[in-house]
Amino acid sequence: MLTEASRVHDRRWVTQCALSRICGGCAMSLGRPVVFVGTPEEVARNAFHLPPLHEGCAEELCRQPGADPRWELVSTAGFEFVRPGRDEVEDRPTFQPNSLL
Repeated sequence: MLTEASRVHDRRWVTQCALSRICGGCAMSLGRPVVFVGTPEEVARNAFHLPPLHEGCAEELCRQPGADPRWELVSTAGFEFVRPGRDEVEDRPTFQPNSLL
């Protein structure tokens, strides 16, 4: 499972998870539902920075030392991977769920 929490913050890993549809925690193929972990602000914007996770991997991430106590879990059947444009303030890609469960 998640052996290194910092891995879910690595930009290259986040992109690989999106393009390969693998879990950001265990690197296994994703089915449905897909779970995103984010702050209340990310939930309100429906745009997450951490990669998609299995439900169990998301719960484990939230229990790890250093986890943000404000993190919320959002389940979805699908998502879009959105890379920032040149002129956008946000320079990190986001995951935008499109079918909340």
